[in-house]
Amino acid sequence: MKFVTEQEVYAYLDQFLNFERKLEPTEYRLDRMETLRELFDCPDESYRVVHVAGSKGKGSTATMIASVLAEVEGPVGLYTSPHLLSFTERIAIDGSPVTTAILLESAEELSDRLEGKTNDDFPGGENPTYFELLTMLSFLCFRRAGCTSAVIEVGLGGRLDSTNVVSPVACAITSIELEHTDLLGGTIPLIAREKAGIIKAGVPVYTSVLNEEALEVIRRRAQELGAPLTVLDDSVGITDCAVGMDGTRARLHCLEKSCGSLPSRLFTPMIGDVQVRNAALAALITSGLGVGTDAIVRGLAKARLRARFEIMQGDPVIILDGAHTADSVAACASDFYRLFPGGGILLFGCAKGKSPRAMAAALRPSFGSVIITKPGTFKESDPAEIQEAFKAEGYATRRNDATEEAIAMAIADARSTNLPLLVTGSFYLCAAVAAYLAAK
Repeated sequence: MKFVTEQEVYAYLDQFLNFERKLEPTEYRLDRMETLRELFDCPDESYRVVHVAGSKGKGSTATMIASVLAEVEGPVGLYTSPHLLSFTERIAIDGSPVTTAILLESAEELSDRLEGKTNDDFPGGENPTYFELLTMLSFLCFRRAGCTSAVIEVGLGGRLDSTNVVSPVACAITSIELEHTDLLGGTIPLIAREKAGIIKAGVPVYTSVLNEEALEVIRRRAQELGAPLTVLDDSVGITDCAVGMDGTRARLHCLEKSCGSLPSRLFTPMIGDVQVRNAALAALITSGLGVGTDAIVRGLAKARLRARFEIMQGDPVIILDGAHTADSVAACASDFYRLFPGGGILLFGCAKGKSPRAMAAALRPSFGSVIITKPGTFKESDPAEIQEAFKAEGYATRRNDATEEAIAMAIADARSTNLPLLVTGSFYLCAAVAAYLAAK
């Protein structure tokens, strides 16, 4: 199939989205993806891969690793999700979305080899999902671009995620929380088991997990597979963390003899204490891959990722943070209070099945009122439930289910009060705000 625009590629992939939306937990499987790999001659074997899983921080950590590697080699691919404005953000090469030329050529390769294939050609008698095809498209783009390395972020879980067909040179597991419990399990150990599913025999694995139950699962799995395990807090001490409008600074102290080229100071333009942990983990991993201290410092200082406490200067100041669990919203609230102690305007929306009351409680120190809306149309939402949760925490609430109208209302409030606007609860809500602003 011949493609002329990025939108045509997206429309082609979108044909496979309906099946993905109705997947049951038992239908997540790797054999469809293995079939795709064989069909396309295993493109992911053309470059070395770093595989990153976790409940929170995996996108930031993956971005930092890719940025550091790009300082010493190239091209370097980066596959992350979700995107804010264009799906091409998910497939980055050397820090920028994939070029139109590489995307179109790779999409043509994808569609041509799939032409004539039916459900019967794939395990389970089902066509590949949107995410499986997008993952394969990223592999093809990285091969076509001549990437020497690619950093691949897990989409959901780990063990049965579409990305878990790669043979990495290093694995990383960032913080673990209760999330996607309908798919991954209702306890921390069960979720940790899914994340630890990316660990491969003999392949170094690094983790910043703090929860002892989760850490025990990871330790046990690494030991079973003979995978050398490096735990961030056993290897590195972090002190003098300073969060500012331009980013976050900290000192790193080596707690073990084998810290390699770990820098003693770091700066990341990503804001928050949690980003220091992500940066320290990225530094450990890239040091283990042989990258020198100066390159690690430079790479970390260049790494950026949208909607991770992203401060958009203007009238009003708008902060986009895709936090959508109680722990991540609490971290966002802490950073907001530190930088904007005078409070602000809050625009909130989250998908159904989240914990709106816990998130409302976490945000309470900086906000007494909230504007509630739907986080776009991709994920199902229950604004009435969210409103009741915020009322129960003592908020004055206003609700407008028309997302664009709610955005305009929140911006007008922030402008008239000269207060910053925090948008949180969902990446999809952040994406809607980013699109709204881009259209103005």
